[in-house]
Amino acid sequence: MSYQPVPEDTFSFGLWTVGWQGRDPFGDATRRPLDPVEAVHRLADLGAYGVTFHDDDLIPFGSGDVAREAAVKRFRQALDATGLVVPMATTNLFTHPVFKDGAFTANDRDVRRYALRKTLRNIDLAAELGARTYVAWGGREGAESGAAKDVRAALDRMKEAFDLLGQYVVEQGYDLRFAIEPKPNEPRGDILLPTVGHALAFIERLERPELYGVNPEVGHEQMAGLNVPHGIAQALWAGKLFHIDLNGQSGAKYDQDLRFGAGDLRAAFWLVDLLETAGYDGPRHFDFKPPRTEDPDGVWDSAAGCMRTYLILKERAAAFRADPAVQEALRASRLDELARPTAEDGLAALLADRTAYESFDAEAAAARGMAFERLDQLAMDHLLGAR
Repeated sequence: MSYQPVPEDTFSFGLWTVGWQGRDPFGDATRRPLDPVEAVHRLADLGAYGVTFHDDDLIPFGSGDVAREAAVKRFRQALDATGLVVPMATTNLFTHPVFKDGAFTANDRDVRRYALRKTLRNIDLAAELGARTYVAWGGREGAESGAAKDVRAALDRMKEAFDLLGQYVVEQGYDLRFAIEPKPNEPRGDILLPTVGHALAFIERLERPELYGVNPEVGHEQMAGLNVPHGIAQALWAGKLFHIDLNGQSGAKYDQDLRFGAGDLRAAFWLVDLLETAGYDGPRHFDFKPPRTEDPDGVWDSAAGCMRTYLILKERAAAFRADPAVQEALRASRLDELARPTAEDGLAALLADRTAYESFDAEAAAARGMAFERLDQLAMDHLLGAR
């Protein structure tokens, strides 16, 4: 198999990823700013199909209408020249000091109103450029101290904000859905809607829940000590995986944003296996940061590595599923039984079935092995290229 990506692989990157200058809380930038137009051309050369952006990635904060129109025109020309698409867009509601206490849930009402208008303006641009998904990451929606934020009132304000955004999209006739991006902490000490489960529960309280899904990020779920493929599987089960951010992370620490596959390679393998076998048809979006040790050439090596690793894992996962030994091990592990309804014959039949309880031999069932170790080693063999 060739590991050279093509647009049909639906790989996309944010302008903020390859454009990250390497600045962190302890050090200044190590790379020059990257022109969005250059980013579009370089990503197209690498085989990507899409590019995404925050409003401030494309149009510097505070730009007037003339500068805004000029920036959008150059970007659109680059898209037309390369064939790249904009599958997703989002709004920066976290960098400027005005958002130090959040945006949709800021205690200051005027800040909340400003945040909504900033988002609505960028939704117009997203629709203009053909985006189908609008991601919402509430990086500043949180607190460091208990008394500083009434969480119940903050959730009311967040619901109000998303309901207004949904109303606007419907009234404008935009073909656009929202994907809420969970994260447990950083930059706030505790962020609202910290996990996929929190976001899914919140969505059910919205006026138009069908417009909202989730945008899980690999590193964010691992920061909470959670199993990433399990969270993605629940989002798929709920029909709410509207977008996904792929990167790497080594355990529950700060948000590392490593290139995809770096950190927990086993989790990456199972995630690719899940996405490919579940029929996920959205973008494979990379939200990573090329390390600040890298020069511009290293940035593009890192971006290319994200796509190459995905394609390698896709090949390994397909070989795993096609292996007769794996299929036998799956049967020995009784995965086929898990897919069968427990009581397809109904409650009355379950109650009448003495083998289900009265004559069930719990000791014999307890003694049965599950063959999981054999199955897991076969997966390891395929991941390591030994089969």
